[in-house]
Amino acid sequence: MLTSKVAKRYAQGLLDFTNESGQTAAVFSEMKDVVKIMSQSVDLNKFFLTPYIDAKKKIEVADQIFKSLSVSSLNLIRLVIKHGRETQLKNIAQEFINKVEDINGVQRITLTTATQLSQENIDQILRSTDLVKAGSNFDLNVNVKPDILGGYILRVGDQQIDASVKTKLSQIKKDFHLN
Repeated sequence: MLTSKVAKRYAQGLLDFTNESGQTAAVFSEMKDVVKIMSQSVDLNKFFLTPYIDAKKKIEVADQIFKSLSVSSLNLIRLVIKHGRETQLKNIAQEFINKVEDINGVQRITLTTATQLSQENIDQILRSTDLVKAGSNFDLNVNVKPDILGGYILRVGDQQIDASVKTKLSQIKKDFHLN
């Protein structure tokens, strides 16, 4: 997923602040909550996307929705809304999570398959590649996309193994056209 420069800058600023104040772990947990809320609430996203609602009203609503968060997290949310970047709030929170996980050595892994796999099959796929560091912590996201027909696509960080049937068929088709 491509992250905007805005999200990266706000996330880095928040990370710098939390590192100095010793709040990184607490804010990390709260940013996971922000991502979860923003992912689940279509109405909240529509509300933030509405341009004719002023920032003060959006801040009031955000204060109510995120009232359980720390002052640092609330201040970030208020700042983002005040600067008109509320549509980037989820991305900022996710980028902060990614930065903290990078510092802690957590690998982000995305496994895309045509059908739902058992945990045993997932473990076998992860063991079969040298992209996944043995004994490392990782954050696994499994997606099911029937349009890949079969096989899997494994993405670890910025590296990818595409062992999908769709890609293999496309390669065969390309080879036939060349010959």
